[in-house]
Amino acid sequence: MDKTFKAVAIGAGYFSGFQYEAWNRIPEVRLGAIYNRTESKARRLMDTYRIPRYYGDWREMIDREQPDFVDIITPPETHAEICDHAAGRGIAIVCQKPLAPTLDESASIVQRAKEGGVRFMVHENFRWQPWYREIKRALSRGLIGDPTHLYFRMRTGDGWTEDAYLARQPFFRDYPRLLVYETAVHFFDTFRFLLGEVTLVFANLRRLNPVIRGEDAGQILLSFESGATAILDANRYNEAETSNPRYTFGELRLDGTRGHLAMEADSSLRFKPLGGDIRRIEYARENRNFAGDCVYHLQRHFTDRMLDGASFESTGEDYLKTLAVVEAAYASAESGEAVRL
Repeated sequence: MDKTFKAVAIGAGYFSGFQYEAWNRIPEVRLGAIYNRTESKARRLMDTYRIPRYYGDWREMIDREQPDFVDIITPPETHAEICDHAAGRGIAIVCQKPLAPTLDESASIVQRAKEGGVRFMVHENFRWQPWYREIKRALSRGLIGDPTHLYFRMRTGDGWTEDAYLARQPFFRDYPRLLVYETAVHFFDTFRFLLGEVTLVFANLRRLNPVIRGEDAGQILLSFESGATAILDANRYNEAETSNPRYTFGELRLDGTRGHLAMEADSSLRFKPLGGDIRRIEYARENRNFAGDCVYHLQRHFTDRMLDGASFESTGEDYLKTLAVVEAAYASAESGEAVRL
């Protein structure tokens, strides 16, 4: 008999719909129940994605349902308590990022999961966007030689108005840390996926919209063990010249010793060898669900590794390395100096 995993989910906010939709396309997963503190939001998702049971207490849901895993889609300050409860009952966990408000709290979550002997994966989906998987394949076959420099420009344009973020993710307005903590962390993780481990961080951060608490713009320089460097030029205030800035979130150029790769905001890729002609790179991708269907690809990976027992890409231990880059970026911005990891 084919293996089927019983799951429960906690959370019914903006992003949760992407996750529920993706689980519905994975035949080995059956979502048995949902919790959310606002029942009406949960009921709407239950109707849409055929989730049979609602609970008004997430502890009761976990204890009664006895799922194979729990999908945690709640604000970061709630994760520690939920992860601890699930780990204490031997239940595998996939947990949204940010993992916790601080690096120390994140490390505690990872440690508790390890002590509980449960499988734990962070829902870090950017590296699962199909353009990054294709770029990784190109690097693996030596298309541009040794990577030397990556530049990424992000302009989401969703944070310049007086009601910034209220329609989609209103809690963003009150985050004391925003751009790096919530958004740049995706790129740090993706750059690690492409280029390896970070050794040095230098960051210049600022707030452009006075109605929010945290920073919404900055430039961050990363150096890698390989000798490569990366610059993230990120800004949630100004607008991009594209109809959907949240599809790829920006444009990329990656230089190497034999040429360069470039990605446009529409996800098209091209390669130019040194001294040669530009050519397009054809690859499969869909403008589906969120950012190239990366939520589905991540959850498909989680399910496959649950089936075969192999390691997740985004283990808790690995993700702490990404969070160390986040902390270094804030330390650098505060001191005005580069921080070595």
